[in-house]
Amino acid sequence: MALNVPGLIVMAGFYLVILCTGIWASMRSKKEEKKCTGDGMEITLLAGRNINQLVGIFTLTATWVGGGFILGIAEATYNPTLGAVWALMPVPYVLTFFLGGFFFAKPMRENKYVTMMDPFQHKYGNVLSSALIFPALVADVLWVARTLVSLGGTMSVILDLSYIYSIIVSSVIAIIYTLLGGLYSVAYTDVLQLILIFVSLWVCVPFLLTNPHSLDISLTAYNQTFQAPWVGTVELDQAGKWFDDFMLLALGGLAYQAFYQRILSASSYTQAQVTCFASSAFCLVLGIPSVLVGAVAASTDWNSTRYGLPTPYDRGQAGSILPIALQFLTPTYVSIVGIGAVAAAVMSSMDSALLSSASLFSSNIYKNIIRKQASDREMQWVIRISVVVVGLAGTALTFLDSSVLVFWLVGVDMSYTIMFPQLVCVLFFKMSNGYGATVGLLTGIILRVMSGEPLIGLPPAIKFPGCRLDAEGKMTQFFPFRTAIMFISMASILIFSWLTYIIFNKGLLPERWDVFNTKRGIQPAVVPARGERRPRTGRIEDEAAAKQLLSTTSC
Repeated sequence: MALNVPGLIVMAGFYLVILCTGIWASMRSKKEEKKCTGDGMEITLLAGRNINQLVGIFTLTATWVGGGFILGIAEATYNPTLGAVWALMPVPYVLTFFLGGFFFAKPMRENKYVTMMDPFQHKYGNVLSSALIFPALVADVLWVARTLVSLGGTMSVILDLSYIYSIIVSSVIAIIYTLLGGLYSVAYTDVLQLILIFVSLWVCVPFLLTNPHSLDISLTAYNQTFQAPWVGTVELDQAGKWFDDFMLLALGGLAYQAFYQRILSASSYTQAQVTCFASSAFCLVLGIPSVLVGAVAASTDWNSTRYGLPTPYDRGQAGSILPIALQFLTPTYVSIVGIGAVAAAVMSSMDSALLSSASLFSSNIYKNIIRKQASDREMQWVIRISVVVVGLAGTALTFLDSSVLVFWLVGVDMSYTIMFPQLVCVLFFKMSNGYGATVGLLTGIILRVMSGEPLIGLPPAIKFPGCRLDAEGKMTQFFPFRTAIMFISMASILIFSWLTYIIFNKGLLPERWDVFNTKRGIQPAVVPARGERRPRTGRIEDEAAAKQLLSTTSC
């Protein structure tokens, strides 16, 4: 294949528009900083908690509709061993947003937290919360790497361009506009990117459905005479694994900082709710084109195309089925439009991961632990440096593709099996304390490691019911073991929190041994004013005073 020059020109124009939009948004961010007499860090990280409703909906949707979303749904639908019923992402994401809007938005928004980790820091103190921040930071770095890898693979198919070059360019563009304007730049570029995703994918669908090499997808949905039906099935002995994957996607997303960055940027709890509910509908609509691409690919006689035999699945290229289908089943100009959708999806997720990790480090580690008296100007530079470091780290990891997959899997599992139960307990159970959180953290990590992981060749030391060899001969847990670990971790937090509260408040152990100070009583996590020195436990006694102090720092 020759280098696709027209495609390169179109992509260069796309990146230029995105960069200009980000720069324009950064100028707006600077204007808001001049108007505001409070905390400039909130302008950068949360757009002054006054982001436009429609912009908020677009940026939350774009964060979840990334390269993995578009490519993953098409891959699962095309894969003859899976099918569309295993393309889970759109429906679980609806549950994510509804649960987030109904239950999590209110305590996070009304306490005026800056990051997801604030309630941990305020209730458990700095030491334990630092241990919990680490997996969240790692997950964001790996999120950056995986999105860049998906873009590189797509460009290499359609443009015949080495994915290394596309990765570097995309990374540089995203880093520049994110560090210039913070959430303002991320949000307004997300608006443009989401529009491009929607238009580009739906432009490609008619050409795919009417190409001469594929059968009518309505005929191949359940018919096994041509190929495996693209709708797919969930056998009874696979139901546990299907349910586990569903819950991982639905609840794991509630433990990501990127989600709360959008919630906390809303001007009110009601606006945050509307943002969540509207975004769920957008996710469903944006998942349909990828399902159709996978269905068309599964209904295609590849021997009649320029691709030839063996099929993409037999060549181990099922993960690239979307760009392959665009390249060989649509005109060239249409495939170029399609790659614009993938590029937009990737960048909309990458910039979110960059700002998410920068928020955690700058607010929860640097400002609250390293330099509590850091000036506003100093914090702006810390945020920018954090964005650059995370971007470079994620880009560097793209050269270790297989290893990135391993760590990305660990990050997703950690957010569900460890971070989600911790977040539920710290927000909704006043009895939770540092002792229970520590036991829950260790329990979740140990059980997850001992459960094994076939993708990295780690055999299970604990075999749940239904554990057996899969189609590839790897020992796999078909029981919803990650969901079981999540509940066990949550139960550990609550039980040990209750036990230690009883032990110290009944005088069974000396008060001087109570490092988490449970004798002060079970109290909710309350956010202190920025820059105020916290007591040893990180709690503030007077909640009303804390909120009054904090209100003076917002615009």
